[in-house]
Amino acid sequence: MKTQKTTLIIGASLNPSRYSNILMQRLSLADIPAFGLGIKKGQVGNIKITTDKLTLEHIHTISLYLRAELQSQYESYMLSLNPERIIFNPGAENSRLKLLAENNGIEAINACSLVMLQTGQF
Repeated sequence: MKTQKTTLIIGASLNPSRYSNILMQRLSLADIPAFGLGIKKGQVGNIKITTDKLTLEHIHTISLYLRAELQSQYESYMLSLNPERIIFNPGAENSRLKLLAENNGIEAINACSLVMLQTGQF
């Protein structure tokens, strides 16, 4: 089991009104190591957002902020990172990918990362 809950936010946004951005702000404040993957490069707090699927190691959690029809281009990438869990945030639910993740030994949950972080479940 990975000791740090290093997080990858897929669907990361530079727009401060987006929930992925709020999550990055809160992860940054909580000193939880994280990376962002989005359509625009930038930075939120101490979290860099890239447009490239980086080779990352020891990713504990993937927090997904993309609707189901946009997720297919990231499926093999997510599975290759072998995270402990994938959180399908509201609007990102995908029963097919959830089952695929579970079949690969990855905990897959439909939940809100922000609520989980706020309530100590993250």
